[in-house]
Amino acid sequence: MAPPAPVPARPEMEELTVAQNAVIGIRLDSSVSTRTAHVEDRLLARVTRDVTVEGRTVIPSGARLEGYVSVLERGGKFKDRARLGVRFTSVLLDDGTRIPIQTETIFRDGEPPANDAASKIGASAVIGTILGAIVGGKKGAAIGSGVGAAGGTAAVANSDANEAVIAAGTPLTVRLTAPVSILVEKK
Repeated sequence: MAPPAPVPARPEMEELTVAQNAVIGIRLDSSVSTRTAHVEDRLLARVTRDVTVEGRTVIPSGARLEGYVSVLERGGKFKDRARLGVRFTSVLLDDGTRIPIQTETIFRDGEPPANDAASKIGASAVIGTILGAIVGGKKGAAIGSGVGAAGGTAAVANSDANEAVIAAGTPLTVRLTAPVSILVEKK
């Protein structure tokens, strides 16, 4: 009978800690927008550069981060800009190890709607004034101004509200709000 095969020695492991406030470079796998997202929608991102502790890689480039939409404020058409917040809760390493993390929220704000809305309404009022003056003089100008402003207001009300977006592949950095301990093979 053959002797039993030797059992390979398990590598010795040591715990290294990524400090609180450490920054991790990431890119989202898919776009997220206030137009289509919901609070708690799941997000995936990829780490874009190795995270090292004491010169050793503890989170390699390409590792996945899992997170969710944490803040979603849809903007208005006349005021209130859209706001989107995402945060990450775990790192998934290539060997399947899932490491819980805590991060700051990454925020993105949409464009303020007031400038766009005001310019649409104002331009419509000016056009209405000019057309009214051509058709009916001073009285027509006054009527045209009101009608033009009302038309501009209706155009703004029927347009899409502003939106906040983080596009897929956008380079981002996320900051840890608590230290993270990771087991790595001892050298």
